[in-house]
Amino acid sequence: MSDAETRPDRTGRTAGEFTDLSRGTNQAGLRLYNERLVLSLIRRNVSLSKAAIARQTGLSPQTISTITNGLERDGLLVRQAPLRGRVGQPSVPYSLAPDGALAFGLKIGRRSVDLLVMDLLGTVRGKLHHPYPYPDPAQLFTFLEDGIGKLSRELTPEQRQRIVGIGIASPFELWNWEHQVGAPKEVLAAWETLDIRAEVENISPWPVYFYNDATAACAAELLLGNPRQHLDFLYIFIGSFIGGGVVLNGSLFPGRSGYAGAIAPLPVRREDGQGYEQVLRRTSLYALAEKMREAGLDPEMLWREDGDWKTIGPILDDWLEVLCESLAVIILSATAIIDFEAIVIDGGFPPEMREVVVARVMEDLEKFDRQGLTAPAIVQGQFGADARAMGGACLPLISNFTLDREVLFKDA
Repeated sequence: MSDAETRPDRTGRTAGEFTDLSRGTNQAGLRLYNERLVLSLIRRNVSLSKAAIARQTGLSPQTISTITNGLERDGLLVRQAPLRGRVGQPSVPYSLAPDGALAFGLKIGRRSVDLLVMDLLGTVRGKLHHPYPYPDPAQLFTFLEDGIGKLSRELTPEQRQRIVGIGIASPFELWNWEHQVGAPKEVLAAWETLDIRAEVENISPWPVYFYNDATAACAAELLLGNPRQHLDFLYIFIGSFIGGGVVLNGSLFPGRSGYAGAIAPLPVRREDGQGYEQVLRRTSLYALAEKMREAGLDPEMLWREDGDWKTIGPILDDWLEVLCESLAVIILSATAIIDFEAIVIDGGFPPEMREVVVARVMEDLEKFDRQGLTAPAIVQGQFGADARAMGGACLPLISNFTLDREVLFKDA
């Protein structure tokens, strides 16, 4: 980065240096807490006036005026057109400034890697996609370094100053999935001894965050999706692997080891009826790919962004039957433990496929005796194949600009 990209901006902060709640409960810490509270409320409501913010927070109008004016000077809020037609002075709503902060998101997948840069509103400003037969660390970090340079050059100098971090979304313990990943033993061994975060820190001039890929995707749904504003939901993502995440009381809940909502290890009966196996082996996209390969079909279309899944035929129907019935059992089990408001289902497939999966899961749920359970809403995720990379980019934004203490930040 050049000196122009790293020098302090007009607020006196260098790129990536924003609010920090770790200072404690002194006056400065309280001010920073209130700043995050205001930013979170405005994000949830799209725009709010000072009077509306004061009503919702219980803070005095003078305090809110000081906070919003400061956030506007910092470039994090922008004024919208005054709302006229009421008695008294026009009401001036504030909204988040798209260029107030930007972040990179890196998704490391079984069959492809994505790198994107996203703004404070969740708009993707640039994206790179690279398919591969299996993830190789050396090739991946070359892609990352080149990609950061390419996407950064497409931003203005002012936007580059506003980059606050890079978030990594990756399956944990890739080396334990030899059959599913399909990489040579020496490549898997390299992953076992690799510190992904440390390697990215050697490339990135910004803070680095690392989370399980499905949990990161859940973060994207929480921060940028979730249009009905559910406070408690289970998020399910069907990709090369199947995984998920948990939101409780409006906050991401990664669990003590980052595996909350993992889903993949849950048992289902084997096809031959002899014992059980992990649901991962029946419902993930790699399982569909194997069925296609056995039938002489090319499964590469599953990982292409323009793939036409309608051409797969009966093999897809059989896979969907197993997937949706398994998801119905998972949902019943999950809601019996935690009374989720909603189950959000997303995946690395075309939007029309997501609609089919949600509809069939709802049908399958009707086949079970649900007495004693309150049915959760079954809803579609908002971001599809981009959810994991966008979730990676959400991690720095959550860390810097929200009140979600669960992700501020456990090492995973």
